[in-house]
Amino acid sequence: MDVAVSYEPTLDEVARALGQGIRQQLKIAYLALPSVLIASGLGCVLIGSTSTGVAMLVGAVAFPLVLTWSIRRTGRRRLAHLCVPTTLRLTGDGYECHTDQATTTMRWSLFGRIVTGPEFWLFFVNRQFTGFLPRRAFSGGQQAEFDDFIASRRNTMIS
Repeated sequence: MDVAVSYEPTLDEVARALGQGIRQQLKIAYLALPSVLIASGLGCVLIGSTSTGVAMLVGAVAFPLVLTWSIRRTGRRRLAHLCVPTTLRLTGDGYECHTDQATTTMRWSLFGRIVTGPEFWLFFVNRQFTGFLPRRAFSGGQQAEFDDFIASRRNTMIS
């Protein structure tokens, strides 16, 4: 595999990728905290502490929404520096990301997990979200080639 593309990520795209990556990283918190709040809220309602129970139930609904909003807002404010013309080169060894300000080279072996989504490929190192590649920057054939490459790496890692 040797693919080179140029693109410029938008601020909204960066915020969406960050949101998806953090949601993957905090998957247990996204599920566990609302579940605990629901169970606790129902318990409070059953023992007669209705206002506390209702507050916990509202918190269970609000938590994922507020967290998603907060992540996107942070992404828009702090990651605008990523919204510059970028050239990517993907090879069998890794990828290189080049902008006017920086060049970064990453080897595939660094990533413990690569999540393939409809809009992005999300990269994780030690369960921490570390980056993304937007699918829109690649042609359909290049996307398929990279998806196959990732699948073959997963199969190699499993066996």
